[in-house]
Amino acid sequence: MSFWEYVATRHQQLLTDAFQQASLVFQCMVIATLLGILIGTITYRSTWAGNLAILSTATVLTVPSLALIGLLIPVVGLGVAPAVISLTLYGLLPIVRNSVVGLRGVDPSLVDAAKGIGMSRAARMFRVELPLAWPPILTGIRVSTQMLMGIAAVAAYASGPGLGNEIFRGIASLGSANAINQVLAGTIGIVILALLFDAAYVLIGRLTISRGIRD
Repeated sequence: MSFWEYVATRHQQLLTDAFQQASLVFQCMVIATLLGILIGTITYRSTWAGNLAILSTATVLTVPSLALIGLLIPVVGLGVAPAVISLTLYGLLPIVRNSVVGLRGVDPSLVDAAKGIGMSRAARMFRVELPLAWPPILTGIRVSTQMLMGIAAVAAYASGPGLGNEIFRGIASLGSANAINQVLAGTIGIVILALLFDAAYVLIGRLTISRGIRD
């Protein structure tokens, strides 16, 4: 059976796996984005706190994804839970780092001007600092998403959802007629999803970043 014949006969299952993978990555990115920006806004004013936040999230990436998921299984069991926890942790570094760097790069005179017209600290953060730091933060979100799209495939090891199941089934049955087709289908599906997500971020950037900042 050719690859395209395999896709034609399994398209329903492949679409289901692709939707589950996209949903998993999207939900983890929402959590990682909220946590990452929160950590960045809390720590960026202090050099040691910001560096500690970046170092801590960077340390997570030194743990192999398969090992982290394996360590989580005895704690939270199989399925979605270990996948969500591990992907969220892996997604933090680019967002935290870019949040800290972006917020530190905001022109202090603009913050002082906002303070001078009576803006509260929260208002300065949400109306001045975060909008100006948004371009690098969005870049961090894009990097995290691309990274998690690939790591999410490993979630199949813990009975997690997504196209990783197709890849693992193919690897487990190497030598059989459709083993290579399964691995190819899962891999190409992940690449397509990653490109679609990145295109969505480009659109978000055009809608949320003013032309003056982009230029």
